[in-house]
Formats: sequence, structure tokens, C-alpha cells
Amino acid sequence: MGIALCREKGKAFYVPVRHNNVRNVDEALSILKAPLEDSSIPKIGHNLKFDILMLRGEDTAVKGDLYDTMVAAYLLNPNKSNHSLEDTGIEYLSHRKRPFSEALGKRDSFADVPPDEATPYAAEDAALAMELKEILFKKLDSEGLSELYFSMEMPLIRILADMEQAGVLVDTERLGELSKELERELDLIESGIYGISGENFNINSPKQLAQILFEKLGLKPTKKTKTGFSTSVEVLEELAKQHELPQQILNYRTFYKLKTTYVDALPRIANKQTGRIHTSFNQTVTATGRLSSSDPNLQNIPVRGDWGRKIREVFIADKDCVIISADYSQVELRILAHMSRDKGLIDAFIHDADIHTNTAAQLFGVANEVVTSDMRRVAKTVNFGVIYGISAFGLSESLGISPKEAGVFIEQYFAKYGGVKDYMEETIKKARTDGYVTTLLGRKRPLPDINNSNSNIRQQSERFAINTPIQGTAADLVKKAMITASGSLKQNNFKTRMILQIHDELVFECPHDELNRVLSLVKEAMENALTLSVPLKVDMGWGENWAKAH
Repeated sequence: MGIALCREKGKAFYVPVRHNNVRNVDEALSILKAPLEDSSIPKIGHNLKFDILMLRGEDTAVKGDLYDTMVAAYLLNPNKSNHSLEDTGIEYLSHRKRPFSEALGKRDSFADVPPDEATPYAAEDAALAMELKEILFKKLDSEGLSELYFSMEMPLIRILADMEQAGVLVDTERLGELSKELERELDLIESGIYGISGENFNINSPKQLAQILFEKLGLKPTKKTKTGFSTSVEVLEELAKQHELPQQILNYRTFYKLKTTYVDALPRIANKQTGRIHTSFNQTVTATGRLSSSDPNLQNIPVRGDWGRKIREVFIADKDCVIISADYSQVELRILAHMSRDKGLIDAFIHDADIHTNTAAQLFGVANEVVTSDMRRVAKTVNFGVIYGISAFGLSESLGISPKEAGVFIEQYFAKYGGVKDYMEETIKKARTDGYVTTLLGRKRPLPDINNSNSNIRQQSERFAINTPIQGTAADLVKKAMITASGSLKQNNFKTRMILQIHDELVFECPHDELNRVLSLVKEAMENALTLSVPLKVDMGWGENWAKAH
């Protein structure tokens, strides 16, 4: 509809290009294209990825350093869930920005807003970003966060824009088949549920389900909500130990979610011309620095099991291409080994030992050779639980054992990995003094409740203190790998594109004739993104779809 610009404080402009009775997009861009594409002119904005993608749609590349005030606000306070221009303007300028709904009024589109009315609303966006830039980037400097912004978050803005623009191809025909398969599966589970409960009811209604579980079957409710007894996943998992119906309800919910959230939704949101899904990668959402994805959220696709595989199979490579998956192996445990300087953990990773088998041998007091798959599963839960500052109660819930037994496992773990215990105690102690924790690359997370007198609130902050440096360093590592891999692909003029980032995994779409060179390029970029006291290991695979690449 138009472009808002501001070059000096308090003086902003709006160039309407597609309002009703105004059609001057070519004329406007013929003038604006040169400064926008001039790499010597820095660009300031709030959520610049959006502007970059919009202008690419008009065949205009935004070049130059990027001062994104949304990313800056996020780095200064990653605990906040909202870094919108409205929120940031109120927080740093005590200025209430006029909301879009107010500017739009009862009209259907912003195109219907007359330019003289649209100008104050639109120009304010650019004026606020200009003013915020002065405040936020000085603050980044004083907090020691400038290097993190310019070397990592700034280049990432364009990389994420590239990934969103590329999208990922989906097999809509196969999704149609899966929908029918899930329909049959749900019908079977539904019949079973009605058979067990002795009557038909709306399975998706918490009220009706609570009636069946607690009144008709007489199961003991464990949690209350404002509207009645809870039928949440945790409650149903607990009740499943006493009766078969809750387990069937959980199965139904799993399949129902798969069908509605992915199988039926993906074809609707695929681009009609290209058949590709364009998710949004969010740089300013998680408190630890990890990226998230939305519309659709591809980070929630089930990984394990038959259906996880079936859904990943619908993400396919284009003609004459393959999908490459490159996944860091046990990256958080490797970072824990480095940060805790624990000799046992470091030795295990240097000698490429199976860390979960090693831990299991210690927990159960047996030799590595006699560790069973069940023992290894327990050890794996303990290994990852420790990273999240798990309590004996939390571990007992995960493993279905008593808190006392879980407490013994935690004690035995710390007996083997004493360095981890020391690291955790030191980290909490330092966080109490500083009021924040940092990652290896200097990302900060404030912990305002670390000295709270309420033990529940304080303990949650202690868990954040333990986990954030590890998970945040993993996030920084993945971002560094993305920047290096992306730069190398461009430098070598490869046609391969990075299309997804999911947790510790990077996904690429690669022409057949580039495969071997790209595999080694990506592996090198990922395994050398950070130098730790233990080697970084990347598992790689490729195939015609995402499932086969695993």
C-alpha cells in the first residue's frame, strides 16, 4: 500500500503507492530503489525481515547494515514475550502508538484509507523505529551485546528471509491419502471409546469427557480448573494407570491433532503456484535464543513413531534435487561437558563413547556390556533431565518411579559427574549475584526472581540459570553454523538452499550434482562453528524426502 520513511528525528514521510485512486508503485520504486539497494546506507526498522520480504516481492533488494529495533529489544530482554513496535514504544519512549485497527476504522482494507489519513499512522512507524534505534543500540553497547547483534543476529535476518522465501515443497496428493488414513484410525478409536464408556459423547468437549471419567466411571479427579475438573494430558496420563479409557482419549487426541494441525492444514497453506509451504521463522520469541517457527509450526512435527515418519515423508525435494538433513548429535550434553569441565563427560565424548550407556552403568552399578535398553532409557532421561535442572519429583514423574528412587539416581549421577554438580552450584551462585546468566557467546538472560523469597518461584529461576547457558549456547552454535553454511553456499555459487531449521537440525534442498560437495561443506560449517573441549558431531543423511534424509 505504501512505504514509510524517516531520516531525522521527528520528521517522517509516507509514500502511498497502492491506495484507491493512487497507483504509482513503479514511479516510487524507480526513485527509492537506489537508496534501498545502496549498501553504504544503513537501514533502520522494527521487524526488518518483513520489510525485506515485502520489497523483494517488488524486485527491490534491501542492502546495507540492518538496525532492527525489534531484535535489539529482544536481546535486551529475552524474557518478554512481545516485542511489537507498540510495546517497545511504550517501554522505551513512553509513547502509545496508534493501533492499526484505529487507522483502518470500519474499512475493509488499508487501501481504502485516504492518503492524508494514512500518513500519520504509517509515518509514525518509521519515526518510532528511528527514535528507538538511538536508545536501544546504545543500550546494547553498554550491556556488551553489540557484538552478538552485529555478528550473529543481523546476518541471520537476511538468511531467515531467504529460507522463508524458498519454502519447502509438500506432496499434497500424499497428504490427501494420509487424511483418509487418519480418518479411519480416528473412527476406530472413537468406536472403542464409546464401547468402553457405554455411550456416545463429544470426545473434544472437556465438560462431557469429565462427566464420563469422574461421574460415570468414578475415577478420582486430580486437578481442578475454573470450569470444572481438568482433563489435561498430565491428568489423563495419571488416570491411564487406573483405567483404559484415558489412554484411548490420549491416542484420539494425538491422531486428531496430527490430522487437523498438519495433514488437513498443510495443503490449505501451501502456495497455490509453487506447492511450497512458507513457514515464518521467529528470531525474537524464545528466552534462550532459539529460533521458533509459526504458520505452520514445523518444530512441533512428531519426530518418532510411524506417523512422525509419514508426515516428514510429505516434505519432498524438487525435481532433480534431494533433501539433506544435518543434525547435531547430543549437542547440549557436549556443551555441558565443556562448560562444567567434567573429566568423565569430556573423556566420553573425546573417545566417542555412548554417553547414555556410560551413565546407565554408573546408575545401575553394572558393566557397560550388560546395560539393557531399559537401563539406557533411564540414563538418557537422567542425562537430559540434569540439563533442565530436574528435581527428584520431576524425574520420578518422567520415569514412573518413586521420588526416593529418582533421588538415588540423581545422587549416583553426581557421584560420577562431580564437575556437573560443581558447575550447577557455581552457576546458581553467580546468577544470584549478577541477576542474569550468559551463554558462551555472551547472550544474556535476566533472572529477576533468582533471589525470590517464594521457593517455587526461586527454584524455577534456578532451573533457568542451569539450563539457559547450555540451551542458549546450543542456539548460538546453530545460528553460527547457519551463517557459515549460508555464506559458503553463496561463495561457491551453489544452487543448494537452506530451507528449514528445526531445533539442532538444518535442512537443505540440494541439486543431485552438488550433493557430495554440499555434504562436506555443511558438515565442516557445523562441526567447526564453535571450538569446545569436546568434538562437535553432526549426523547427516539425504533422500527424496525429509523422512528418508533422517
